Amino acid sequence: MIGNRVVVIGAGLAGVSAALAAKAVGLRPLVLDRSAAIGSSWRARYDRLRLNTSRPFSHLPDTRFPKGTPLYPTRDQLVAHLDRHAREGGIDLQLGTRADRIHRHDDTWEVATSAGEIRSPHVVVATGYENEPYIPDWRGRDRFAGLLVHSSQYQNARPFEGQRVVVVGSGSSGMEIAYDLVEGGAVEVRLASRTPPNIVVRANYGPVPSDVLDGTLMRLPIRVGDWLSRIAQRSDTGDLSEYGLPFPEERIFARIQRIGASPTIVDREVIVAIKAHRFEVVAAVDSLDVTGVILADGRRLEPDAVICATGYRRGLEALVGHLGVLDEFGVPRRLGADAAAPGLRFVGYVPGPRTLKHMGTEARAAVKAIARESAGKVFGTSGTLDPAPP
Repeated sequence: MIGNRVVVIGAGLAGVSAALAAKAVGLRPLVLDRSAAIGSSWRARYDRLRLNTSRPFSHLPDTRFPKGTPLYPTRDQLVAHLDRHAREGGIDLQLGTRADRIHRHDDTWEVATSAGEIRSPHVVVATGYENEPYIPDWRGRDRFAGLLVHSSQYQNARPFEGQRVVVVGSGSSGMEIAYDLVEGGAVEVRLASRTPPNIVVRANYGPVPSDVLDGTLMRLPIRVGDWLSRIAQRSDTGDLSEYGLPFPEERIFARIQRIGASPTIVDREVIVAIKAHRFEVVAAVDSLDVTGVILADGRRLEPDAVICATGYRRGLEALVGHLGVLDEFGVPRRLGADAAAPGLRFVGYVPGPRTLKHMGTEARAAVKAIARESAGKVFGTSGTLDPAPP
């Protein structure tokens, strides 16, 4: 045993992946999370959520989902999978503990937490790229008298029955929430779209899940992958221009490479609902006032509620921004096995197809690098993490 000398910050999919990978190479990880529950961000997602990646590409390292799990696991099935394996022997959990700041102290790191200082020569930051909900600072936002919430606060359509709702954002969450609202009895639903999305239907091609093909296309030259994916899009969705969703000029893999933006992945029933005009796609939100939403084309809407599926920020600045390890967008400059600073690594900050599988691969690479660096070294006298001196 190498000993307990790695701190993992975050008990979501990336953090639990890192902990399991660490355990597999003889490390004894300590996992910190500000929430009192494993996978808290997943637990809070909307009820109808299913994974965009199929079961074989969505599990934790060296694990499998239980027999009988559907091809595309649900939110609750993923949470149960996370919770079960995070509590395996050899993993120390310290939940309800907020990591505030990481400092270098001689040859170790000090993690300042809400429960005191924790010292370790190796820290893996795995708080996720969907860490802090983001709502744009629209003009008049503070004046709007209706309900204005982020999609992370949306559970189901029951509170919106009989209401007029604007959903902002045409990513996977925005489209699925819009569909959930019309299914759940909202009287009028509009989807405000700023950038036309690349839409991919969650489906199988014969016995092959679509994300298997996506992984194959990712290995091709971008121009070839984009050409083939556009053929599939035309077959799966058809031209949605008359419904407010034209094909974007920048295609799937070019956009992934440029800004790391994943395509919008939805069930076929969402496309059917769009074509049936069950919800309307409108222009982007420009501003708000007391009773209305003003769109970029000048149109005015008067909804009862606005649900913002407008993404997240990584929120790493307070934790590590002073260390010079983030780029101008707040993204870690180095990931996985490549240490951002001696003993400091980041796992789980690359969006895109097969994100969950990539997290596992990245976690394994990171902890193997830690194990190599730790071989033959002894920290402390107990084989466990030494608390920082008072």
